[in-house]
Amino acid sequence: MSTTTPLLSAEALKVTFPGRRGAAPARAVDSVDLDIRPGEIVALVGESGCGKTTLARSLLGLVPPTSGQVTFGGKPLDYASRALKSYRKRVQLVLQDPSGSLNPRHTVYDAVAEGLRIHGYAGDEREAVAGALSRAGLRPPERFFLRYPHELSGGQRQRVVIAGALVLEPELIVADEPVASLDASVRGEILALLLRLRDELGLSALVVTHDLGLAWNIADRVAVMYLGRIVETGKVEEILTAPQHPYTQALLSVLPESGAEPVILTGEPPDPSRVPSGCRFHARCQVLASGEAERAGVAEACRTKDLPVLAGGGQTQVACHWAVAAAKARA
Repeated sequence: MSTTTPLLSAEALKVTFPGRRGAAPARAVDSVDLDIRPGEIVALVGESGCGKTTLARSLLGLVPPTSGQVTFGGKPLDYASRALKSYRKRVQLVLQDPSGSLNPRHTVYDAVAEGLRIHGYAGDEREAVAGALSRAGLRPPERFFLRYPHELSGGQRQRVVIAGALVLEPELIVADEPVASLDASVRGEILALLLRLRDELGLSALVVTHDLGLAWNIADRVAVMYLGRIVETGKVEEILTAPQHPYTQALLSVLPESGAEPVILTGEPPDPSRVPSGCRFHARCQVLASGEAERAGVAEACRTKDLPVLAGGGQTQVACHWAVAAAKARA
């Protein structure tokens, strides 16, 4: 998979928003490289406010980057309206809350057919809608055509949202917290559906989530984001069985199946308009607070020395002075 040309890439991507009342601009996405290859599922993981949703919206063309670029199929994304319309047929968004993303006055048929109508689909609309519903696991599809969202369960509504994305036969979907609002029993069904779509259709996916457990169940690769930048990335098995970054270790420690002592991070993530010097995680880092970084001789670097931007490919990488020092010591 690592030798395959990326389907979607972010290169040195930055998204800043104007500060309030003359404050410095907020660096929501701050120099991110990220590749997604054909048939690959990448999980973008981090706390609320870390910039992962802004990054996803920028990859969709909804938020133009302040600098850097997004490429799709090797070509830079064109932000002209006609080009974006064509692009969004190939890259579709699946939202977190199916109740909020479905119009309560539209039937299931109209909800799924909406994308076809926007893009001027010339084929058999009924056949396309039925096919999308069927692929999303709503069978027989005709039984759902005239139902309204309030007549469906939460899992069925999420399947309708997924069918609305699939009906345009995209190459990639961006799923923002796709199972966050669902019961535990239904979450597994939706995750299994996404995996089946990847296997049957060759669909790629970027799954945005705060839940490392979800990443473990669905992703080929994980990118951990903190304060606008990816701080650790690699194959999901490597990152989740041997996390190197203290932030990843803290996120993983709260999963019941981890067996580790939960790490409680102090404070809130810093304001993205005031990114700290050195490692952007150092003010909350349990390794620095415990004196481990001092003993490794990197405490001053943690506080003052900036870390390099991680490459967007599939290799395992970490942006952490202490983890790099520990790896050198082991070698």
